[in-house]
Amino acid sequence: MFAYLDNSATTKPCPEAVAAVTAALEQCWGNPSALYRFGMEAARSLKTAREQVAKALGAEPDRVFFTSGGTEADNWAIFSSIARMGKRGKHIITTAVEHHAVLNPMKRLEAQGFEVTYLAPDKEGRITLETLRQALRKDTIFVSIMMVNNETGAVMPIERMAKLVHRMAPDALFHTDAVQGFMKVPFQAKTLGADLISISSHKIHGPKGAGALYIRKGLPLPAFLLGGGQEGNYRSGTEAMPAICGFGAACAAALPTLQEDLQHEHALKERAIAAIRDIPGVQVIGAHEAPHVLSATIAGVPTQNIINILQDHGVCVSAGSACAKGHRSHVLEAMRLPGEVIDGAFRASFSRFTTEQEIDQLIEALKAVVQWKNR
Repeated sequence: MFAYLDNSATTKPCPEAVAAVTAALEQCWGNPSALYRFGMEAARSLKTAREQVAKALGAEPDRVFFTSGGTEADNWAIFSSIARMGKRGKHIITTAVEHHAVLNPMKRLEAQGFEVTYLAPDKEGRITLETLRQALRKDTIFVSIMMVNNETGAVMPIERMAKLVHRMAPDALFHTDAVQGFMKVPFQAKTLGADLISISSHKIHGPKGAGALYIRKGLPLPAFLLGGGQEGNYRSGTEAMPAICGFGAACAAALPTLQEDLQHEHALKERAIAAIRDIPGVQVIGAHEAPHVLSATIAGVPTQNIINILQDHGVCVSAGSACAKGHRSHVLEAMRLPGEVIDGAFRASFSRFTTEQEIDQLIEALKAVVQWKNR
């Protein structure tokens, strides 16, 4: 049996999303900006998708702006915010455990003369409210803190952090990369307090190539892409209708059973943790607070060896972030874990389609890794 346990990297598109993508490609493929009936039908499909995503996000539909994915949404939030706020100060706050879609733009801003403070996590990968409090200054203009860490499953107190930032640095904008938190950690955009929220389609059983940026009401930002004025004049370019319609359909399909599905994922994670702790030499690492993320390590066995052996047993897991491309995890390094722990780390991540049988298959495969180590 094939056990896919890398859902934090990407998820299998659900049937509803596949059907919506197919319909947009074969039937409703007009340009939604066109003024004839066929184009207007596409515009209605675009409106429906925006409403579906907004409902899942807990936002007003007119505050949801489509992107090509989470990376673009992060880049847009950062660079447009700095373009608006850059004359008011030069201090930016983020964390040392962000996705590279945030960290690499920060490096560019540092090269342009901005001062970036990288908040350090605790030993479980959490960023505490007090750590943020100590870093805030009167000249802080922008703060970006992820909602859920994609490697450790740590959940950050975003609502409290947003309130703290707006109180201590009233001019600052607060952004959260919620790509791993959307439809995993319940929140409502309208009440979360974040000025900007990034989300992605392919993490929730939608197609790749679609994401969205939530921009709170009353926040004017410079346009991110110039052209024909689509997406409220923020992001020009003909909308990627198949991906967007699939994104909306995935949201609509998941929402009715969301709480039950999250309980299911949590139960699977706890089942895996309990079983892993009974295997000598395998150690759970990180906070694993989110329902779908579990990191562990087999010290003394390189991660690539672990992945290869698990793959031979039909199990797919990740070497931490799917975007790391063979480098040591910057998240685990920021947690100051021992080198042998980092070098043997791997991540299993679950979805509403994950089964108990897949968890059991993972456990048996890990036992095989330990046997290989001790041979």
